[in-house]
Amino acid sequence: MPPSEPWQLLDTEGKINGRSPMSRKQILEALRLMTISRAFDELCTKLQRLGRIGLYGPVHGQEASVVGSAMALNPKSDWIVPGSREQPALLRHGWPLENMFAAYMGRLDQATIPPGVKLLLRQQSIGAQLPHAAGLAWALKLQGLPGAVMVYCGDGASSEGDFHEACNLAGVMQVPLVIVLINNGYAISTPVAKQTAGNLAARALGYGFPGIAVDGNDVLAVYAASMRAVARARDGGGPTLIECRTYRVGFHNTTDNPNEYRSPDEVAQAITKDPIDRLQRYALQTGAITERGLAKMSAGIAELLDVTRKRVEAMPRPGADSIYEHIYADPPLRMQSQRKDALGR
Repeated sequence: MPPSEPWQLLDTEGKINGRSPMSRKQILEALRLMTISRAFDELCTKLQRLGRIGLYGPVHGQEASVVGSAMALNPKSDWIVPGSREQPALLRHGWPLENMFAAYMGRLDQATIPPGVKLLLRQQSIGAQLPHAAGLAWALKLQGLPGAVMVYCGDGASSEGDFHEACNLAGVMQVPLVIVLINNGYAISTPVAKQTAGNLAARALGYGFPGIAVDGNDVLAVYAASMRAVARARDGGGPTLIECRTYRVGFHNTTDNPNEYRSPDEVAQAITKDPIDRLQRYALQTGAITERGLAKMSAGIAELLDVTRKRVEAMPRPGADSIYEHIYADPPLRMQSQRKDALGR
């Protein structure tokens, strides 16, 4: 059985237990991605409140879980199948920042995944991405292609039938799949304790593959566990479930009011374990970066986001005809009729 306490390498004060599985270069990459993620959250939340984007779900508090897992992948051979809040992982894997902004700001023609970037589309139907990921991993195995598939889901998705179906297929077929289950404490407003009396990582054993629980605010532990799982998948060892125990500091998305179902004290306690603060302390203590370097990094990120946002805002908005594009190579008669009724052509 997996341990009741999640595996940890880096404590809240930035002290490491043992050696770092990441090089200094990787630590700086992780820190930059996590910092971009936090700044992107803040900007998109403001833009949503101003009515300039629609719905947004922040990563705030979960950055180590997302970044640490994604950094174990090789974008040239491995695939990511996202859930709903893996923005920094998608950037690292090759989705351009401009395209990400375009997706949130409704510039759909500019929001595409570029050719050769091994990402599936973001899935808003909870858990529906899991069978897709299992099928993709099975396809890699059947075709003898290199690489692994990493799929993300939350604790809420683990209560869906899609989770069972994907895990069962993955276990039976021993596919190269890594399931990153980000346990952030809540499925919107439902706490984990009201979803299950069990250990989420332990569920993997029932499907015939290993599961591990890690401190999801410790980017080094997440990375180390993910590296082992990805290597196992590539070597034909089959799937692995990684439960990242973290906390969703922000709201579920911009329609949510978390003050209705959790206390300020609970949130304040979670903030003391902030993943970015933890990695910053470690990077400063080991000399990987200086305070001046941190300030320069933040300033550069702010400028990058501002310039990219302005560039995307200047792009043309899609017209009504975009509803009918990129669906069928040869549209059926009913769609042709619908298009003619709607557009007059």
